[in-house]
Amino acid sequence: MKPTGLIFFPAFDWAISPTHPEREERLLYTRDQIFEEGIMDLPQIKEYTPKLAEARDIARVHFCVPDVAAQVTEAHLISAGSTLVIADSLLQGEIRNGFALVRPPGHHSMLVSHGNRGFCNINNEAIMVEYLRQKYGIKKLAIIDTDVHHGDGTQNIYWHDPDVLFISFHQDGRTLYPGTGYMEELGGPLAYGTTINIPLPPRTTDTGIHYVLDNLVMPILEEFKPELLVNSAGQDNHYSDPLADMRFSAQGYARLNERLAPDIAVLEGGYSVETALPYVNMGIIMAMAGINYSNLREPDYDPTRFKEQNLETIKKIVNRQLDTFKNREETIHKNRSRGQEFETVYKNIFYDTDYISEDQTERLRLCQKCGGFRVILSSAQHRSARYYEVYCISVPAFCCDDCHQQAIDMYQQMCRQGKYDYVYLQDRIKDEYKSFDPRQEVEIVL
Repeated sequence: MKPTGLIFFPAFDWAISPTHPEREERLLYTRDQIFEEGIMDLPQIKEYTPKLAEARDIARVHFCVPDVAAQVTEAHLISAGSTLVIADSLLQGEIRNGFALVRPPGHHSMLVSHGNRGFCNINNEAIMVEYLRQKYGIKKLAIIDTDVHHGDGTQNIYWHDPDVLFISFHQDGRTLYPGTGYMEELGGPLAYGTTINIPLPPRTTDTGIHYVLDNLVMPILEEFKPELLVNSAGQDNHYSDPLADMRFSAQGYARLNERLAPDIAVLEGGYSVETALPYVNMGIIMAMAGINYSNLREPDYDPTRFKEQNLETIKKIVNRQLDTFKNREETIHKNRSRGQEFETVYKNIFYDTDYISEDQTERLRLCQKCGGFRVILSSAQHRSARYYEVYCISVPAFCCDDCHQQAIDMYQQMCRQGKYDYVYLQDRIKDEYKSFDPRQEVEIVL
């Protein structure tokens, strides 16, 4: 049997502040525990060395304002690049699956990035997904987000993509940051039902989360049939996490990953540095590598403390979301028949870490042949007091020829108008990414 690939990157030189929960100790305790237990010496494990992602890997996913260099540090590039190492190792047949234990995290970072929100500047999973699509031609993927916080950034990036199934189970957004991830958030008009949110009541236990997995997540995956499965592996559902109020255990995480069987797991949140992360990470690694984890326990774990009180509510959520997924094509057909060329949505996005307020106008072309392309007008005041107004055009990798040409024409037209600080074209078909500065009449191509 091929080994499980592991990669560690604690990011010693990156922190939001010296006492912030998102700090290097999140991985140091885990690394110490794994080495002490001798896991790294087993033939079932193969360790890899991190590498840097390139600017074009970031631009393939994000519109970084004003540019990639302004929004990422070397630590961000290594964190994202480490997921690409695991992806290459998997697709080249060296490993059976892989786990990237890296920071900074990424699942709150959206298509447009003006700064840090939810500890995230760029989205590691999405960068890896688009890399896999571009390099290996993979089309259909599923991302299962097990972080206690709703993966709003990943949802935003794939909101209009019918070929990426995004499922997030998380503590109810009425009780926790970022205040989103409700059952009504089901994807854009041409990708309806491929976003599935499971907002769980506080204090949900292993029993409740495993019920969701067995009765909703697994049946949807069986029907969707992704070519590759990614676990956005947040660990702050743990009962000892200081930022949330859930009751998941290390054993629960291990069983979840054994049942889910992700091809690649990427670390996200989890802030119980000493009492949870070493055990949860150990459980995930053992489950992915096929190692017996039956004796894995946190020192303070007492099963009598965790009785599921929310199962009836959880069952209602599961039944409703399963029904929505099974009937999604009917809604998509209705949306295609509206007789309008573009759908327009207005939104405000707050960057809680950098205190940036962004206003967006997003337009989707309601194409009859494909999932359409996206146009975003975004404006925000940065910490530097510089106000940016940018125009972004995103062409998906599997866009039709008509949408592709219209998007290119629109980019050229907006460059000539000179109304915006920057005009961006994200062309995933050509794997080409352009940024035009009308004031200096300079175009940068990645």
